[in-house]
Amino acid sequence: MSLESFTDSVDETVNGWFEPITNKLSEIVFYAVPVGDTELPLIVAWLVVAGLAFSVYFGFLQFGKFRLALRVVRGKYDEKGSDGEVNHFQALTAAVSGTVGLGNIAGVAVAVSIGGAGATFWMILCGLLGMATKFVEVTLGVKYRQVHPDGSVSGGPMHYLPKGLGERFGGWGLKLGKVLASICILFFGLFGGNLLQVNQSYAQVAKVTGDGWISSSSGALFFGLLIAALVGIVLIGGIRSIAAVTSRLVPAMAGMYVLACLIVILVNVTAVPSAIGTIVEGAFNPQGITGGIIGALIVGFKRAAFSNEAGIGSAPIAHSAVKTKHPASEGLVALLEPFIDTVVICTMTALTIVIADPSSWKVGGSIDNAQGVTLTSDAFETVLPWFPHLLTVAVLLFAFSTVLTWGYYGLKAWTHLFGRSKVSEITYKVLYSAGCVLGSLLTLGKLFDLADAVLFMLAVFNIIGLYLLAPVVKRELNNFLDFVRRRGNGEPEPELDEAAAAPANGTDKATLRAD
Repeated sequence: MSLESFTDSVDETVNGWFEPITNKLSEIVFYAVPVGDTELPLIVAWLVVAGLAFSVYFGFLQFGKFRLALRVVRGKYDEKGSDGEVNHFQALTAAVSGTVGLGNIAGVAVAVSIGGAGATFWMILCGLLGMATKFVEVTLGVKYRQVHPDGSVSGGPMHYLPKGLGERFGGWGLKLGKVLASICILFFGLFGGNLLQVNQSYAQVAKVTGDGWISSSSGALFFGLLIAALVGIVLIGGIRSIAAVTSRLVPAMAGMYVLACLIVILVNVTAVPSAIGTIVEGAFNPQGITGGIIGALIVGFKRAAFSNEAGIGSAPIAHSAVKTKHPASEGLVALLEPFIDTVVICTMTALTIVIADPSSWKVGGSIDNAQGVTLTSDAFETVLPWFPHLLTVAVLLFAFSTVLTWGYYGLKAWTHLFGRSKVSEITYKVLYSAGCVLGSLLTLGKLFDLADAVLFMLAVFNIIGLYLLAPVVKRELNNFLDFVRRRGNGEPEPELDEAAAAPANGTDKATLRAD
């Protein structure tokens, strides 16, 4: 059997194996109720309500505390001697590297080609609401993180759900969500943060190189193996290694990508008012492409949630490594994520697609005939014929940084389930790296459906915990705001009373911080 025949067989087998799993999981997670001419998945409503509820509960702090968040990122409120591994800016870039990526490039293209330009409006709204949700989950992630003897840090929903709920509600809370959160994050790391990124980066490489060997199934296999090897090398270094890469890579790539979007938009500046009008009209037009307002809303919120991951519980894993004594300080930093990711970058991508070639994105229908990264690439090519090659580099680096960050997320979930031994960690890193190979072989439709299903399943369990622990977050916010006020007035911060800080149920802090 030739190499090409073998890889063709592998390709067919992999896609055939994933299809029934994807279909069944999607059927369960995206259970929908009829609304007008379309159907509303209940999980989408769940995310919308959560973002709105947290925005109201915290007084729309995503607007009122935005400037304070910027000051925290710049290090204005850093404290010497704080536990943690990275500073606020590095924690933000490490987390943003897991969100700013192909969700902004391919995901937006999918949203526009299915839901029309109006889906962009709902993506922006989802991003603004998600800022409050992200603040809540990251504050909890830092508060209930575990600092290991070697100085490394573990955090995330697999820590704050059992510890936080145990602190508030006793024994049953210690068990709630521990295994489920770990399994969900582990699965999404493999099927969303890994496979999808490799899939779409390979699609862009194949596009710019033409119909040569790289476009064959053996070329896809080679591409997957190469990415797998690079990912495995960096993962060995842990969060410090990842942060060192992403703190340089993400700002540079995001800046380059935004600049390219601006060039396309400025070249077509006279079409911008019309494009904005098309977006707004498409958001509220009852004759929209996929069922009017509800159809565009569903598509917009699904793609925005996939892009910024607010409410999913992933970002707290990276943010928990920050050096701080005030959990809410990093929560404020984290609310910048959905703004950067969805409100800025996703919006610019959508405008670029809508104004560059209006005829190219009017596809409609389902995920099966949606366009991904290639649609975005075509939009840039209308103004910058050479840009698809540069976009290929950006896509590869965006995808690589996202794969690295999700590799770290998945590792924390894996070690929470199976322990932190060297054998356990190496086993995970081998499995995760091997997943890169599958990503280059699977089809776009199956990957988006599978990634969406696992991603939104995470939100079910995580947001329940966020609701129950919201009062804890409010106390942490008040504590940090008091610290900010005292520092501004030149007053010393009061010493923490360990006895007063102990939980009311008698569980000591050491117990709560243990795995």
